[in-house]
Amino acid sequence: MDADGRWQRAGTRVAQFIDVGTGIPTQPNPHQIARRYHPDAVVVGVDNDPVVLTHARALLGGMPIVAGDVRCPDELIADLDRTGAIDWARPAALLLFAVLHFVTDEQDPAGIVQALTGRIAPGSMVALSHVSSTGVSPETVAAVERVYRDKATAPGVLRTREQIAGLFGRLEVVEPGVVPVPHWPRRGSRKLTNLPILGGVGVAPGPLAERVVGRLQAHLRLVSGTEVPGEAGNE
Repeated sequence: MDADGRWQRAGTRVAQFIDVGTGIPTQPNPHQIARRYHPDAVVVGVDNDPVVLTHARALLGGMPIVAGDVRCPDELIADLDRTGAIDWARPAALLLFAVLHFVTDEQDPAGIVQALTGRIAPGSMVALSHVSSTGVSPETVAAVERVYRDKATAPGVLRTREQIAGLFGRLEVVEPGVVPVPHWPRRGSRKLTNLPILGGVGVAPGPLAERVVGRLQAHLRLVSGTEVPGEAGNE
């Protein structure tokens, strides 16, 4: 969710967030972070776990919580419509953090992202993270997927960096692209985990997209130390 704050500071003014796989609320949670940068921000949480739904509704009384499954995108969109909380004519941010590695190849994760982004307005953003097999031995990949299969609520699939980048489909992926999450938007001193988690941000194409991408890229160059302060607002 740190990325969402960066979008706000970059001037993109995204004020609608759809947090798919919201999980049991942590501190700070997406609702709090979004409201920090936009007091009128709307955040809708989505999850398919009844325990999560109970806790989220109890702890986030002012946040719409939808019972939905990312593997059923058409139903999920219909459920979002019923809340009346999302204005599809305005840019929104779709958050898919640690969700798509629970979608098998047969369930077509790229098709799911395409279906979910079919409703969002130009200039909307998709942020996703995904456990990756890049740089990991085949034995470790098999062991991790076995743990997911035996212990998790759904089978897990590790994918390569190229496969994860392909999930963005028609979206324009902003710099620095699909990279280890601790290194987004810039490489720092944060230690990487043994099992890489890659992430990135894509922007829906359209008339507004070029301006959004320009502002976001300028801000990311600024925080990365590759641009002189003051230039970011000129794009």
